[in-house]
Amino acid sequence: MERREQRVLSRQTWLCLQPPSPPTRFLSTDKAQMSSSHPSIKSLSLDSSCFSSPPVNFLQELPSYRSIARKRTTILSRDKQNGTLLRPTDSYNFQLDGEITEDLDNQSIRKYALNISEKRRLRDIQETQMKYLSEWDQWKRYSSKSWKRFIEKAREMTTHLELWREDIRSIEGKFGTGIQSYFSFLRFLVLLNLVIFLIIFMVVLLPVLLTRYKITNSSFILIPSKDVDIQCTVYPISSSGLIYFYSYIIDLLSGTGFLEDTYLFYGHYTIDGVKFQNFIYDLPLAYLLSTIAYLALSLVWIVKRSVEGFKINLIRSEEHFQSYCNKIFAGWDFCITNRSMADLKHSSLRYELRADLEEERIRQKIAERTSEETIRIYSLRLFLNCIVLAVLAACFYAIYKATIFSQEHMKKEIDKMVFGENLLILYLPSIVITLANFITPIIFAKIIHYEDYSPGFEIRLTILRCVFMRLATICVLVFTLGSKITSCDNYLCELCGYNQKLYPCWETQVGQEMYKLMIFDLIIILAVTLFVDFPRKILVTYCSSWKLFQCWGEQEFAIPDNVLGIVYGQTICWIGAFFSPLLPAIATLKFIIIFYVKEISLLYTCRPSPRQFRASNSNFFFLLVLLIGLCLAIIPLTISMARIPSSKACGPFTNFNTTWEVVPKTVSTFPNSLQTLVYGITSEAFAVPFFMIICCFSEKELITGLREEYQLKSHHDARKRLKKFTC
Repeated sequence: MERREQRVLSRQTWLCLQPPSPPTRFLSTDKAQMSSSHPSIKSLSLDSSCFSSPPVNFLQELPSYRSIARKRTTILSRDKQNGTLLRPTDSYNFQLDGEITEDLDNQSIRKYALNISEKRRLRDIQETQMKYLSEWDQWKRYSSKSWKRFIEKAREMTTHLELWREDIRSIEGKFGTGIQSYFSFLRFLVLLNLVIFLIIFMVVLLPVLLTRYKITNSSFILIPSKDVDIQCTVYPISSSGLIYFYSYIIDLLSGTGFLEDTYLFYGHYTIDGVKFQNFIYDLPLAYLLSTIAYLALSLVWIVKRSVEGFKINLIRSEEHFQSYCNKIFAGWDFCITNRSMADLKHSSLRYELRADLEEERIRQKIAERTSEETIRIYSLRLFLNCIVLAVLAACFYAIYKATIFSQEHMKKEIDKMVFGENLLILYLPSIVITLANFITPIIFAKIIHYEDYSPGFEIRLTILRCVFMRLATICVLVFTLGSKITSCDNYLCELCGYNQKLYPCWETQVGQEMYKLMIFDLIIILAVTLFVDFPRKILVTYCSSWKLFQCWGEQEFAIPDNVLGIVYGQTICWIGAFFSPLLPAIATLKFIIIFYVKEISLLYTCRPSPRQFRASNSNFFFLLVLLIGLCLAIIPLTISMARIPSSKACGPFTNFNTTWEVVPKTVSTFPNSLQTLVYGITSEAFAVPFFMIICCFSEKELITGLREEYQLKSHHDARKRLKKFTC
């Protein structure tokens, strides 16, 4: 199949590269005139129908492109940088002007979708150009090529060091690129959390460890609190967890007891600084900067990875009339090597075509609706959306009441409750959140069928509602804790600025809640796999004659649901990393365990969903949901650092009213000139012109792109006129 396609492409490329064969009279009399009127046409003329932008986009999905991307990892990396593999063919007409010369200099010949003989001709052109360059230009070009070659070799070597490379390639071969993209996304989260942990470890943990264990000649700096009542500094850490053996299990699952005063939580870092020989390390400032650093790193990393997927989805959204052509001629995934997966891919393509036809039918139906039908359907949708809002409100209220009940009763002595009762109270908010995340998608899936949307929009809207539900539950939990922390009903609370009696170190207790959510989410994933997926597989396999199990069927590997689960866990990590500095390390281990559990479940118990995602669509969807989770995580963190008073009994910010107060206090120690510079950069007088300058640069890039597009269109019109004259 690939060879046949390559021969067809080579033949088409050869035909496009052939110069027109005009009459002799035209060549002898009008050649100079045509050259003067169209200076861009010099030696060869390409027909625009061969390399116009829509076919380039279509060729990008051909199996040959996927095979090259699979076998040549360097081409894939270059594709991520330049946007498309076949981009040089848009301007490839052997015109030796400055634009094409620059294109030949900056691009690798291997990237051109041409056969060997044509690539040799292109290389000869490059060598001919080299003779007419100065020594300095030759050296620059040679250095640039050498550096690019070195980068390509380095990337090829690093691909062999990728985490789970063979496992992911095996999954790709058996189940296609859609499910493979989920495991690649999971690998990305493992690396992201590992980098976040390294940032926190290097900035916060390492100076404390070096000083505590006398590795360096340094000492802690403890500044006594000023203007703070001594009652606000009382932090009674319960030791009752050491009485019973099962208390160790409760402490391990909830983060209380022996884990509370460890490096795992915020309250352990009650240090104002570390004094080294030549400088003083400001730990409160470093603690805050590490939080800002990992949030900024996550934002930049996610946006950078999502840009390419956004471009591809934006282009495909404009290819409405090419949808059927692309699915029929370029929809096959040549990474599939399994017969059953090939049959599934056939059914998936058939489903996509049916979905497209169904969307066309619905669009036609919408266009033919009468006014009465339009009013009826919008009234029904309004009513159903009110039901959705009521379901969400009920879930949020249940989470709120469960959190209030848990916080009010978990301070009882452990010997007054049995093991199960104590564990239930500690995990009550997590249990309610898990039940809400399990029940609401079922309700949303039933409601969406009555709203009369297209199949594609039904999927997107259901996923959007589930995303909002999963991520909003975390925010509801955090804001409920915040309301309890700041609710004052006695003199001591007003004196300290927060509910010191119930939350002597409220940051640690918020960290414990995030820790419990993380652990409980992992327990649920393991329990579902061991006690639901595997028994279901056994029953369906060995009791297939029973109609009940035939209707039940095998567990589907639903990509959106699994993605929402790990994005939910990552959002917990982003929020909890400030209150529990070691939570990213726990998240890294958790995602590693999930990878192997999901891989085993996929290979032995699951079948992929009939509604498959393309890899590009999946990657963009994953990163978009992850970006939403990051934005939601930033909101409670910003409020807790800027609005809620910091604990006076624990943590590095005992001498500050709020966490953010360390920044202006640090700036006040700068020299006057530097203070003026900092305040000027952070003022509106600098921000507005800076924003306008960025907009100007963005507008300049847009104009440059439009100018290039206009030049391509002018070349296209010139070739059309030349073809018209020669016919």
